[in-house]
Amino acid sequence: MSRISATFEKLKATSRRALIPYITSGFPEPASTVPLMHALVENGADIIELGVPFSDPMADGPVIQRAGDKALAAGIGLGDVMDYVKAFRSSNDSTPVVLMGYCNPVERMGLKAFAERAAAVGVDGVLLVDCPPEEAAEFAAEMRSRRIDPIFLLAPTSSEARFRQVAQLASGYVYYVSLKGVTGAANIDIEEVARQVPKIQQATGLPVGVGFGIKDGPTAARVSVFADAVVIGSRLIEVLEQGGASGAQARAGELIGSLRAAMDARMQAQPRPQSQLQPRSGGAGKRS
Repeated sequence: MSRISATFEKLKATSRRALIPYITSGFPEPASTVPLMHALVENGADIIELGVPFSDPMADGPVIQRAGDKALAAGIGLGDVMDYVKAFRSSNDSTPVVLMGYCNPVERMGLKAFAERAAAVGVDGVLLVDCPPEEAAEFAAEMRSRRIDPIFLLAPTSSEARFRQVAQLASGYVYYVSLKGVTGAANIDIEEVARQVPKIQQATGLPVGVGFGIKDGPTAARVSVFADAVVIGSRLIEVLEQGGASGAQARAGELIGSLRAAMDARMQAQPRPQSQLQPRSGGAGKRS
């Protein structure tokens, strides 16, 4: 069982939801990334999404774009991101790390070389925003052959046919983009997300994480009632911008701790509906 699957199984046993923060590698400065990763875990993060800086991030809003630009200006590339994971693994062998980025840096390194290095340093999942399932068979096969989960996005505009396409390739979890637009663009429509998430869970047999619109504890708590995970990115990057690298760990830890507390309190007060507690059959890409 992969670290990601083990994490979701452990959380399910205690009726808790995964909290997945996103940070941009090398931001607010290169030396802060690994300490930030540890601070996130210490304050309640279950899985870390580690962003790979890229010059043309089509899905990222202005907040994450600024972080990526600063990291690129500092010379941070895919090789450095791998080094961050390796350093994190030297003292944390249990928290899953997912690389989130775009195809170009992976293609420049070479898909096979990327997969081999990712496995060697302890990467658990990879999400390439601009790699749709129609073009992802080779990518998914390379990842799965090294026990790395290929993770895919689904959106409010995705059809049930697209759900099934993703189910054929994905493992670990599915990332549901809760709104139309870029990261951090608007407040999410909770009712619409609540309608879509069970459909994705049923079609894919995988946990579903919801992101792109989570800004605070109350929103995270509401989403955690029906989703398997809550993903927070832009708001966390905003917090990291406030004051630069000095005190970044404390600021990030305070935000993540508040989300963790809100999510856990909501789940204790309102257990998941019984219909969503039934076992779901795994997608074709899911591994044991």
